[in-house]
Amino acid sequence: MTAATTPLRAELVQEAMAEEWDEFVGRQTGAAIYHRYAWRSVFSKVFGRQTYYIATRNSAGAIQGVLPLTRLKSSLFGDFLVSLPYFNYGGAIAVSPAAYAALFEYCQSLAEQLGVRHAELRHRADHVPHWPSRQDKVTLVLPLPNSVAVLNKQLGAKVRSQIKRPTRDGAVATMGGAELLDDFHAVLARNMRDLGTPSYPLAFFAEIMRICGDTARIAIVRLDGRAVAAGLVICHGDTMEIPWASSLREVNRSGVNMLLYATVIEHAVELGLAHFDFGRCTRDSGTFRFKRQWGAEPQQLYWHYWLKSGAELPQLNPQNPKYALAVAAWKRLPVPVASWLSSRLIGNLP
Repeated sequence: MTAATTPLRAELVQEAMAEEWDEFVGRQTGAAIYHRYAWRSVFSKVFGRQTYYIATRNSAGAIQGVLPLTRLKSSLFGDFLVSLPYFNYGGAIAVSPAAYAALFEYCQSLAEQLGVRHAELRHRADHVPHWPSRQDKVTLVLPLPNSVAVLNKQLGAKVRSQIKRPTRDGAVATMGGAELLDDFHAVLARNMRDLGTPSYPLAFFAEIMRICGDTARIAIVRLDGRAVAAGLVICHGDTMEIPWASSLREVNRSGVNMLLYATVIEHAVELGLAHFDFGRCTRDSGTFRFKRQWGAEPQQLYWHYWLKSGAELPQLNPQNPKYALAVAAWKRLPVPVASWLSSRLIGNLP
């Protein structure tokens, strides 16, 4: 397959082109860390999913754009392509409108050839205005000052008081690496069960820590020696992102989640980073308001869709009424059972 209406050619990329792919990604200001070729192993190795990494080239053979795609296929949730599942960001990155067009044409041709129901591209800009899109999601980004002292002043007395409250109850926060994975995953699995949704397996996060090395860190908040809140952060360029954070429901009133976020934000300041990315959420939701109180500003996200003829925009989320009974039942499962089932289901969810 090639892009038919542009002078550029698009092709599937294999392992031998990984270095060239990463060199291009590294030069693009709009690229997310998940665009790096190494993340392909998360989809193929951890979950056994088919991946299609597309690059478009000019007449001289130089890469002009890339689009990583993963196919999710199951009897429960359907058959579709995503760029990228499991993460906040993905989609196409390119140097020109023509390069974007070549990638989208190839994506549509691939989707039609595979017979999938839809393709979902997660963008931070409106790159495909002729495709239908969802715009209900935003990410919230906090500009960081050059010192913790200035940060504390910016946060204000109310937020600082909320941060201090759990420490008066004896809560202690620490930062570390892969040695904290078990504690992190135990908190996450419990919290996701309580929310009624599957959680990612430990192997997923172990692979992420392997890929990221020292650029990924884990924060743990302990109360009476027990892990009660946890988050995993990833640094990319001048930004620290927190894709996953959880706290145990029974201690939420003590504000351990405030201490958790304060710990990782301060760590970002100490590293000299310029931005802290709180990740995506629905505008005006409770999560949105929690992130806004830190001073973070919303940035619009665009999830573009190619749809098979007759298909509607997908609604694969816990808020969909058709999943209400499943969510309610999931909340009653023992955590080990929920974790076992999660490992068999989560790879099919975007």
